[in-house]
Amino acid sequence: MDLTLGLKIKNIRKEKQKTLKQVAEETGFSISFLSQLERGKSSATLESLKKISLALGVSPGHFFEEEAGIPEQDGLGMAERIAAYGVHYRNLAPGFSSPDFMPMQVTLEAGENGGQPITHAGQEFVYVLEGKLTVEVGESLTELTPGRSLFYDAGDSHYWYNRSDGRTVFLCVSSDTAR
Repeated sequence: MDLTLGLKIKNIRKEKQKTLKQVAEETGFSISFLSQLERGKSSATLESLKKISLALGVSPGHFFEEEAGIPEQDGLGMAERIAAYGVHYRNLAPGFSSPDFMPMQVTLEAGENGGQPITHAGQEFVYVLEGKLTVEVGESLTELTPGRSLFYDAGDSHYWYNRSDGRTVFLCVSSDTAR
């Protein structure tokens, strides 16, 4: 469990002068879950971080950990990263407190997925760099291979899968038109 993540969430919540009850009402999560998350007793997925960031009025990038000492390998410089349940998220726009859109590099190990289906305001764009990605939007499944992309309304229930036996890497650009 990640106490650092929980403390970041708690600090932002207090800065925004919101109670656990207010955040629970805005996210649909229980007060108990949010409290456990803030105390490092529970884990968060990207979709839960997205909902919490929307409720707190900050970019999901606020919750990413900078990995100091990681050599620059891709020309993008230092980025922020978070890992949850075999899924690795890399913020490609660190340092922006409230961007209009959030670019991330997502790595799904073989057989992994993006957590649970989620809906949120805005749109999402995914572009596959490596491997095979299955994207579920509503009732529709789309298989994407390197160089292929998909743009969809994030208000529709959506979910990512790596059903292959290799690693999948893709870019995800998510907007929030509710701001």
